[in-house]
Amino acid sequence: MTTSIHQRIADELGVREGQVRAAVELLDGGATVPFIARYRKEATGMLDDAQLRTLEERLRYLREMEERRTAILESIRSQGKLDDALEAQIMAADSKARLEDIYLPYKPKRRTKAQIAREAGLEPLADGLLGDPSVDPQAAAAAFVGEGVPDAAAALDGARAILVERFSEDADLVGELRERMWSRGRLVSAVREGKEEAGAKFSDYFDFAEPFTKLPSHRILAMFRGEKEEVLTLTLEPEEEPTGSYEAAIAHRFGISDRGRPADRWLADTVRWAWRTRILVHLGIDLRMRMWQAAEDEAVRVFATNLRDLLLAAPAGTRPTMGLDPGLRTGVKVAVVDATGKVVATDTIYPHEPRRQWDQSLAALAALVKAHGVELVAIGNGTASRETDKLAGELVKLVPGLTKIVVSEAGASVYSASAYASQELPGLDVSLRGAVSIARRLQDPLAELVKIDPKSIGVGQYQHDLAETKLSRSLDAVVEDCVNAVGVDVNTASAPLLTRVSGIGSGLAENIVAHRDANGPFRSRRALKEVPRLGPKAFEQCAGFLRIPGGDDPLDSSSVHPEAYPVVRRILAATGCEITQLIGNSATLRSLRPQEFVDDTFGLPTVTDILAELEKPGRDPRPAFKTATFKEGVEKISDLRPGMVLEGVVTNVAAFGAFVDVGVHQDGLVHVSAMSRNFVKDPREVVKSGDVVRVKVLDVDIPRKRISLTLRLEDETEARGEQRDRSGGGRRDGGDRRDGGHRGEQRGDRQRGRGDQQRGGEQQRGQGGGQQRGGQRSGQQRGGQERNAPGGAMAEALRRAGLGGSDGGKR
Repeated sequence: MTTSIHQRIADELGVREGQVRAAVELLDGGATVPFIARYRKEATGMLDDAQLRTLEERLRYLREMEERRTAILESIRSQGKLDDALEAQIMAADSKARLEDIYLPYKPKRRTKAQIAREAGLEPLADGLLGDPSVDPQAAAAAFVGEGVPDAAAALDGARAILVERFSEDADLVGELRERMWSRGRLVSAVREGKEEAGAKFSDYFDFAEPFTKLPSHRILAMFRGEKEEVLTLTLEPEEEPTGSYEAAIAHRFGISDRGRPADRWLADTVRWAWRTRILVHLGIDLRMRMWQAAEDEAVRVFATNLRDLLLAAPAGTRPTMGLDPGLRTGVKVAVVDATGKVVATDTIYPHEPRRQWDQSLAALAALVKAHGVELVAIGNGTASRETDKLAGELVKLVPGLTKIVVSEAGASVYSASAYASQELPGLDVSLRGAVSIARRLQDPLAELVKIDPKSIGVGQYQHDLAETKLSRSLDAVVEDCVNAVGVDVNTASAPLLTRVSGIGSGLAENIVAHRDANGPFRSRRALKEVPRLGPKAFEQCAGFLRIPGGDDPLDSSSVHPEAYPVVRRILAATGCEITQLIGNSATLRSLRPQEFVDDTFGLPTVTDILAELEKPGRDPRPAFKTATFKEGVEKISDLRPGMVLEGVVTNVAAFGAFVDVGVHQDGLVHVSAMSRNFVKDPREVVKSGDVVRVKVLDVDIPRKRISLTLRLEDETEARGEQRDRSGGGRRDGGDRRDGGHRGEQRGDRQRGRGDQQRGGEQQRGQGGGQQRGGQRSGQQRGGQERNAPGGAMAEALRRAGLGGSDGGKR
């Protein structure tokens, strides 16, 4: 059976069975996907990490199915009902659903009407009427009246119960009808009486119907949530036309037809009863589960891809950074970290209501910038973010070269209250830890965000409706892949970051940190073997992903695995170079023929990777750091006008479009139909979280805080009514939809999707992406008047800090 699993996965992936078998052996031996994808290419025939993740998931599913197959065989065998034909049928089942269909007649269950009827001796009556419809049902039933069967009507009811159960448990029939209903049926949604006002966010689905096969995941999840909240009633209709074809299929399966014989009417009624009371109900449950699983899989995929984009966002790098965690009554929390992320100063300022200490706050920030050489200011996007952004704007005018960026603070409060934050920042107030996290996530998003449960980062859709295990497994895989793709400096990495490295668990990560603290920085990868419990297997898995810049061996700062160092030595011998001369020497490296260094252990893929790594050692796959520059004077939604072309940052990508922050503290939606002149199946084909894009404003709905945008800058704003329909700004008529002619689902999608993000750990104020956005902005306004020069107490404080001059502090 193992061989068939390998072959089936190979067929699904379009690869050779030997590749799958090799990958499975490595996985079963404890190897991780990143390790196999990077360092075992010869064994797997170059399977990449995406193929390996799919292989891993399918292997889990198929093994679970084999366990279930074995349990079913044992159950039927113990009942004495397993014959060769049934066993062959079970062995040939290719899905869990098919297995359960076959097992249903043999599945232990409570005493049913059919079972009671069989115990009363009524099965011969059922068989007789089915086999010979020329028999009169009443006359035949009279012969079975007796103890437990008071009259002919009771006998016929029992016989009908037996046949209904037989029809509904026919595996081939049920399978055929399931696929027919899936291909022809539709999901119908209606509002429950009196729920129109309370359930207004589901208004798109108050009168809605769409074929099962055309329903996108976000609409399925939205309707199921509306049903769960008792706003919507959902009905699964087999098809729009009368469903007689289903009953006809049942009748044909069992040779039933209406030819005017005495039992024909009774048998037809039995077929109808079987369809309406048993089979349709059973199929409804099955198709609900199929829709849910497909929608859930897609939602998990969307969350995972957004998380990947977020984790692999461009790092600002090792630059002194100030983090501002905005607040009104409680003040703005301030933390300054040095180039390595170490906290060097903290403060709390009160520039906003009710204290309004604007000048004193600005002076305090300026003094911290001067004292610690701050180059970047990271502003959280929560409550009072825009007000704090204005304060930072004035600071930027005072300090040449200072850059401010608004970043997502999603998960910052979760980190602040975590046990790890208490350990990492002992003695620091919980309220200030969030500012530290905001500053560090600008320096290196990956290193900081791995400290937070991925589900709390909030870049998914309907994440709280999804299966915890499935979501966690997918997100953990994404984090693992991202961390290992970038690599980790073992001498600066936190324990949570090390935990995500291939082959390292939480206990081993703590041991590495403890050894580093006790003995100083690691000088070589070889020294990792001195860490308690870091044995040969763990070293093999993790060594290639751990970097030691400035160590004893320059190769230790590269992604070349220590096991492949002998290959590098042969390359050095062939070129006559020292390692320091060879690293980065493109001319020499490109003149080499990889085939000349292949041996029995290391094949061409590995040698090719080694030469590429030597040319650009420790290369970071993440993009270069850049920020969006928000348009001057556009600071709130009321400043927007149709036709404006703005720069913004993609904060989240959903199945129906992308949300973009254009600097007004309310993300706008670029519907998938407004992304390109060509058909776009997946919005991520066009943009991903963190991309800096130029968009045009199509429509602004201030009361409902909805902004419709387009990436097609050539679109005429006069056509914004059509675009508003596409992006959910208004109701659609029947002809404007490609996918079914129903009303604009995006209104509900946007509300529900953003709501999910806000529940992802703490309030995010509608910004789910966590990427850098902001840039320098001059001429900020407060109270409607431009502030060009500091005055009073602030001017004096700035002069003391060395930032003021005889000009009164103008910059």
